[in-house]
This record gives sequence, structure tokens and C-alpha cells, in this order.
Amino acid sequence: MFRGYTVELGDLYTDLDLSDCIDVGRKLHEDYKEQVQQRLHSFQDEDGNLIASQIIANWFPPVKANIFLSHSHKDEDAVLAFSGLLWKNFRLTSFIDSCIWGYSDDLLREIDNEYCYHSSRNTYSYDKRNRSTSHVHMMLSIAITKMIHNSECIMFVDTPNSISTEEYIKGRGMTDSPWIYSEISMTSLVQKRPPSEHRGRFVKAGRAQDSLTESFQIKYDVDTKHLAPLTSTMFASWQGCKKKGVDALDALYNLEDEDHEY
Repeated sequence: MFRGYTVELGDLYTDLDLSDCIDVGRKLHEDYKEQVQQRLHSFQDEDGNLIASQIIANWFPPVKANIFLSHSHKDEDAVLAFSGLLWKNFRLTSFIDSCIWGYSDDLLREIDNEYCYHSSRNTYSYDKRNRSTSHVHMMLSIAITKMIHNSECIMFVDTPNSISTEEYIKGRGMTDSPWIYSEISMTSLVQKRPPSEHRGRFVKAGRAQDSLTESFQIKYDVDTKHLAPLTSTMFASWQGCKKKGVDALDALYNLEDEDHEY
């Protein structure tokens, strides 16, 4: 990671026309949506143990992108439109976590059906389900961390679905998504590296999606003060640069933002 931003899509929707960008965004991400066909036995060693590195490599495939978009899965359509805008204006590819990481639930279902199901009782073992969920979410967390570490630019899409607006004060707020909490926390912890170390790099990726039911909610305190706000005014200035690809990222980094310290 080199630099991170918060983006309020409400402002961009007001000042820009994103309605014609969602189809572009969907088309860009269709290639990423590839269901894994291998059965679990293909990830086993000679003793029958599942190999985590092989599971991660197959369920969270390599993705090449300029920008990692962190967001609530409830905002997927809006973020797809924003991704389409980034491509149309700057020829920048983005990684949308909700387009990929939903496969973690599919992976967990396969493991549970194979190892946790009691066919005679038609139930799942509570203890084994706890263990399988911990393992899958740990693998997913590692994939998220690697993705953030290897991404040059991070953009957190700040909406009421991601951070509660009534509790949002001076860059701090509350979220009920453990994945948003994890992603934003990681952006403040990973090593900051110059763009030259990022460009041309392929990264491992996966998808984070809330599997908690709506009746069970935990709030996480999220600190976004280390992320620079990408306002609609700044975005308009960025559009005016007429740059493409990584040159467009350099132009974004060079925009002055006196209210934020990097």
C-alpha cells in the first residue's frame, strides 16, 4: 500500500453521472467471478489434511488491479458504478471485494458438508462448525491482508451502510461489519511502500462478506483519520488531469490536501 482515501459516493452521485457506469463496472468484474470446481480432496495431503495455501490459491485467485475498494456489500451496485467510472476516466482497474470474497461462504459450506455433517441426525456439529468457520475466516483474513499490502491505492467507500453516520465524529465511527473493521485497521498497520514497488504486481485476493445474521450485531470502533478524504471537488480536479493508468494515480497523489497528513 502507498496511499489511502475515503470516498463519499453521495457527493459523487450529486456532482457526477454514475448511472451509465454500472454496466461498465459489471463487465469489468465478470471475469473475476469464476466459481471453483475442484473438490476438497484435491487440497488434501497424503494424510488427508487440508492444505490452507492450496485452498487460498484456488478460492482467492490472482487479481491485477490498481485500486482496492473497501466497502459495505450493501453498496455493491454503487461501487460497481464507481469502478466503471475509474475505468472510463482514468483506465484504472479496481478490485471490489464483494465481487470475489462471497466464495468464502461456498468454501465453508463444502467443508461443513464434508467434515461437520451428521447424516444420521441430519444436523451439523456445533463444535466442528465453530472450528471450520474459524479456519475459513482466518484464511480469508490473511488473503485480505495480503491484498491490502500489495495494493498501491486503497479507497474506502464511506456510506451509512459502512459507518453509522450518527456516530461519525472527526474520522471515527462505528461499523457492524467485521470485514470493514479488519480492512481499515490493516490500512493503518501495513508497510507503506512507494508506487515503484507496486506497479506490475499481481496479488492474491478473495472476498469479505458478512455472514452474521441481522439479529446478531457487534459494533466495531473504526478510525479513518489516516485516510485522506477524496472529495467531489478533488475528484473533479483529478478528472481534469486527463491522465491514464498509473499516471492518473500519480496525479491523484499530487493533489494538495492541506487538511490531511500522510
